[in-house]
Amino acid sequence: MKNTPLSNEQITALEATLKERFEKNKNRHPTLNWEEVWKKVNSAPDKMASLHQMEETDGQPDVIGYDEKKSEYLFCDCAAESPKGRRSICYDQQALDSRKEHKPKHSAVAMAAEMGVELLTESEYEQLQLLGDFDLKTSSWLRTPDEVRSLGGAIFGDKRYKRTFIYHNGAESYYAARAFRGMLRV
Repeated sequence: MKNTPLSNEQITALEATLKERFEKNKNRHPTLNWEEVWKKVNSAPDKMASLHQMEETDGQPDVIGYDEKKSEYLFCDCAAESPKGRRSICYDQQALDSRKEHKPKHSAVAMAAEMGVELLTESEYEQLQLLGDFDLKTSSWLRTPDEVRSLGGAIFGDKRYKRTFIYHNGAESYYAARAFRGMLRV
């Protein structure tokens, strides 16, 4: 996975896709203006490449907020289920290295870094769930606190029974229905 500069055709397609999603989901960003968002994205080719990777792995990124202190738009994967192009991965490189057999192809932390995004924190995931119903059949790795990771664990979240749940697993585990959701600040 590599963030390379996008062609003019890719930029045009990405803009059209993001704009359509933005306009279709106003509840996620009721006070924000698409032209201002795109102007900021268009001035940051590295961020645009990250958004392209989020889209290519079926994350369906959309704006979910604006950080006034940092003047940054917050893009998050808003696919109903965990992104298909990022499933069946363990938590991080240490977990991947610890597997003796049946190793997954990648880890969530490394893949996110390659894409130029951050894994959602527990609180960011809970805020996302207030905007809709996500991970009703899947789950998403979350940025794990050091005190949990140092003991071999990692956390993930999902939504069941109209509630958001945060669980734990061994960091080396991986499942066909678990990926990660990324956050990108532009």
